[in-house]
Amino acid sequence: MSGIYADPIGHWVVVVIAMVLLLFVVLTATAYTVWFERVALGRIQRRPGPNRVGPYGLMQMAADGIKLVFKESFIPAKTDRVIYVLAPAIAVGAAFLAWAVIPIGLWYNVQYWIADLNIGILLVFAVSSLNVYAVVLGGYASNNKYSLLGGLRSAAQLISYEMALGLSLVPTFMIVGSLRLQDIAGYTVHWGPYNGPLPLIILTPIGFVIYLIAAVAETNRAPFDLPEAEQELIGGFLTEYSGLKFVMYYLAEYVNMITVSALASLLFFGGWYLWVVPPVLAFFLKVVLFLFLYIWLRGTFPRLRYDMLMRLGWKVLLPLAIANVIVTGVILIAVQG
Repeated sequence: MSGIYADPIGHWVVVVIAMVLLLFVVLTATAYTVWFERVALGRIQRRPGPNRVGPYGLMQMAADGIKLVFKESFIPAKTDRVIYVLAPAIAVGAAFLAWAVIPIGLWYNVQYWIADLNIGILLVFAVSSLNVYAVVLGGYASNNKYSLLGGLRSAAQLISYEMALGLSLVPTFMIVGSLRLQDIAGYTVHWGPYNGPLPLIILTPIGFVIYLIAAVAETNRAPFDLPEAEQELIGGFLTEYSGLKFVMYYLAEYVNMITVSALASLLFFGGWYLWVVPPVLAFFLKVVLFLFLYIWLRGTFPRLRYDMLMRLGWKVLLPLAIANVIVTGVILIAVQG
């Protein structure tokens, strides 16, 4: 590998192949996340879910994708056409950019990533913040008051919960002493008679709870799906979208779900480390577990009122996250002498 990376052309060939492979895997995972959600919600609600197209309904997503791609795509009158088309593209681009720095353990001592940055988690936060532009611009460009209200709701919601989300991870960075996702995933704690890796959730349980709630709100998922509350806003910022542009917004949402699940596995549950389980399988199982949690929340809790949503973010999660950082710092100072 060193010979390949010494050659600039060989280096870029490897990077392009890695990007294409990542694009294929994430797109496939997104499609089957939708299938998994429909099947799981069906079981929760005591109905079969997709079971006609292909074995166990596995080809249903391909059929739906083809239908939506070829569905008529209209642009309402008096819209800002450039922004109207650009907004879904921003959402998809931001969703996929985060995966440039997320590592995946393929086998023992064999890892996969596109860029190994020492501030990888900050890049994830930076590109994920672009999603608010996609939602606000889409609502604004649609020339529809309900779309605009949905976009403004999303902006307020993302700003509110992004602060708690970032602060929830500060204790993890303080304990590990690094912002590299590889370092965080490989961090080990030797505790008493147990001599091996312990997940960081044991050291930062409050941070994990805050991260989980804030991440669900950040991805606009139930019970925090206020920007597209159909009982109030028809479809929110998606009201005037159809066809491929509509698919792009939903693609970005499900890619963000997978990203949040992968980060939770890396930051709190040891990434691809799981005793004797092969690393790629361990990472897959942890991500699927968090995706199921997303689906379980959607099938269990009713949507919050908007004032309850904002009160939870500003008056509960944010002060709790700040207190968690202070307490962690005090404990670290006391332990390190």
